[in-house]
Amino acid sequence: MLRINDRISIPLAEFQFDVSRSGGPGGQNVNKVNSKVLLRWSPATSPSLPEPVRARLLAALTSRLTREGELLVSSQRTRDQSRNLADCLAKVRELILAAATPPKIRRPSRPTHASKIRRVEAKGRRSATKQLRRKPETD
Repeated sequence: MLRINDRISIPLAEFQFDVSRSGGPGGQNVNKVNSKVLLRWSPATSPSLPEPVRARLLAALTSRLTREGELLVSSQRTRDQSRNLADCLAKVRELILAAATPPKIRRPSRPTHASKIRRVEAKGRRSATKQLRRKPETD
């Protein structure tokens, strides 16, 4: 069971794990051990996600989903398969946590009375400066 927060948890049966040989350092061990983990998960059909969280998650992950709507997360950070599996689950947990918090509603602020007065006074000063630069009028 992957616990996201106190309200959201996803059973591991929803995930598909594929293992393969990893690249990178490791010497001869790399050629013998399947340590790279690829996690497949379909957030659109997951019954574990509440609808608003699912909508925000799908909107955030549109570029990372396959044509079938699956999220692919891979890890080959370590030489241990179980640690890479835990790393994949941690990455998924972070993605869902980011979508679980609703965005703050932006309420437009209004300028304060003092800032309006400062703006008008600054315009007056600028106007006076420009008027002094003009050629004097000849009558």
